[in-house]
Amino acid sequence: MEEQSIGVQLIAQERQKQIDKYGFTAQYSVEHPEYYENKQLQQAALILTGLDYAESPVTPDNWDPDRFTKLCNENRKERLIIAGALIAAELDRLSELEN
Repeated sequence: MEEQSIGVQLIAQERQKQIDKYGFTAQYSVEHPEYYENKQLQQAALILTGLDYAESPVTPDNWDPDRFTKLCNENRKERLIIAGALIAAELDRLSELEN
């Protein structure tokens, strides 16, 4: 098997940080639907990937606006990494729900 791309590695590292630092496991997201059930992870990923200039982002429902604004203020590369990890988190959540 070929070596993972740098992008995949960066997203995997960010996803692991979400789990280790904040406890945002798939099980956590299943147990807290108020943060995830209404596609908030997808919404956040779309917002982060679409920011090209300073603007006031719409914070996903029930998310901490200060924390989300901090994510939005990251540079473009970091926002893309975080967005990729959020998509991975949503896939984790959906897989957990299927079990």
